[in-house]
Amino acid sequence: MIKIEAKEERYLYNVYHMVKAFYASEEIEQCCKKNQKEDLKLTETDGTSQIFTIDTDHTHCVNDIRRELDRKVYQYLAHRTGKELAWGMLTGVRPAKLATKAVEQGVEKTEFIKQFREEYLVSAEKAGLAYDIAVRERDVLSELDYKDGYSLYVGIPFCPSVCSYCSFSSGPIDKWRDQIPAYLDALCKELTYIGKVSSEKKLNTIYIGGGTPTSLDAEQLDQILTCIDQSFSREHLLEYTVEAGRPDSITEKKLQVIKRHGVTRISINPQTMQQKTLDRIGRKHSVQEVKDIYRMARKHGFDNINMDLIAGLPGEGLEDMKDTLAQIQELAPDSLTVHSLAIKRAAQMGQEKSTLGYVRDLEEQTEHPERMAETLSAMIECAHETAYEMELVPYYLYRQKNIAGNFENVGYAKVDKAGIYNILIMEEKQSIIAAGAGASTKIVLPVPVPVPGSRNGKTTTLIRVENVKSIRDYIARIDEMIERKGEWLWH
Repeated sequence: MIKIEAKEERYLYNVYHMVKAFYASEEIEQCCKKNQKEDLKLTETDGTSQIFTIDTDHTHCVNDIRRELDRKVYQYLAHRTGKELAWGMLTGVRPAKLATKAVEQGVEKTEFIKQFREEYLVSAEKAGLAYDIAVRERDVLSELDYKDGYSLYVGIPFCPSVCSYCSFSSGPIDKWRDQIPAYLDALCKELTYIGKVSSEKKLNTIYIGGGTPTSLDAEQLDQILTCIDQSFSREHLLEYTVEAGRPDSITEKKLQVIKRHGVTRISINPQTMQQKTLDRIGRKHSVQEVKDIYRMARKHGFDNINMDLIAGLPGEGLEDMKDTLAQIQELAPDSLTVHSLAIKRAAQMGQEKSTLGYVRDLEEQTEHPERMAETLSAMIECAHETAYEMELVPYYLYRQKNIAGNFENVGYAKVDKAGIYNILIMEEKQSIIAAGAGASTKIVLPVPVPVPGSRNGKTTTLIRVENVKSIRDYIARIDEMIERKGEWLWH
C-alpha cells in the first residue's frame, strides 16, 4: 500500500491521481495531517518515504503552490518508475480547456506546445492534440449564441440490457416496462415546462441520450419526439442527435420515426467488431447486425452517423483493434469516438459474470496495468491513424480517472460533421438544460454568483441542477424537479 499524508486537504486530490497513474494496481491510503511540518509525505509499498516542501516566500497563491507541489511529486514518481505520463502532471478531465484559453488569447501552436510542456510536463504529441482540438472547437462553436442560446438534453434511462463496462445510470427495459408510460408522461411534463420558460431563448442543439433511447418502441419514441416538436422552436437549431446506440434496439420503423421528426445526427455504437468480445460484455447482438443497421440508416437518408469504440475491452489485443477499425473504415461513418477502458471499471468487470463465465482476461489485465497501458497506447495510436485515413480529424477530447497509461477519449469527425453538443458538454460555454431521471442541468451565468451553500465566499458562473437518478423517484417527484429548475432558469 502507498500512503499519502498532506498538510492541506487541497493537496491530496491531484497527488492521489498522479500516484494512481504511475502505480495503477497499488492500493492508496490518503489523509490530512494539519500539524505535520512537511507539505506532503509519500510512503511507498517498500517503505521508501519522500518529503515534499514548498517554498512560499515567492508566492502565496494557492494554485501556484499546489502546482509546484504537483510538479515535484510528478518528477519524483517519473524518476522512481523510469516512465513518463502522456498528459504529464495534468489530472483534470478537460485538458483542452487550457488550450482553448491559449487559442482565445492568440497564442501560436509552437509557443503553446512549449509552454504546455514546461508548465505541465505534457508530451509534445498530447500538447499538439489539445491545441488542434481547441482550434477546431472554436471554429465549430462560432455559430452559437452563448448569451441567449442553449442546448437541450433528454435522458432515456433504459437499455435492452446493461453492458458490463457501463457506468451510466440506466436499467434493463424489461424490468421497467410497466413504468415506461408514467416515465414518459413525467418527461413530457418537464419538457413542456422547459420549452415554455425558454421561449425567448435560442435552442441550438438537442441531444437525446441515456441509456439507449431506441430501447423504447416506435410509438413511445414518437411520443417524446412529438412533445419536443410541440414545445420547442427549431428556428436556431444547428444539431439534433438521437443516441441510437445498440443495434439490437434499432428497427426500420424506429429509424423512420426518428427521420420523420427531423433528427440530423444518430449514433450507432458497436464498441467493438469482435463477436467474442460482444458476447463477453453482454451485448446481445452480432457484428453483422451492426453492419445491417448502419446500412439501413444510410438507406433512410441519415447522412451524419457516429460510431463509438472502446479500446481495452476484455481479451482484446492490438490485432483485434486493427480488425475492428478495418471493418469500421469499410462502413465509413461520419464521426468516430474512441474511448479507453478505465482500470477501475475493468477490475469490476473482472469480478462479474458474462455469457462465458468470469472475464478472466480482465483479471490478468488489471493485475498487470503496465502491460494494459502499452496495449491501450498502441490501440489509441492505431485508431488515430485510421481516423486520419478516413479523413476524420479530432474535434473533442476528455479524460477519465484511472485509465491505464493516463490516456484520453477522442472524438474524430469529418470537417462538417463534428458533434456540437459533445463539445458543449466539455467546454461549458453554453447552458445545457437537461430533462429526465439522472439528468444534470448546467446553467452558465453572465456574472459570478456565490456558490450555493459555500461558507468561504466562493463564487461561480456555472450552476448545476440535478434530477434524481431513481426512475421511480423521478416519476413521483417530477413537480419538485421542475421547481428546482425554476429557481435558476433564465433569471
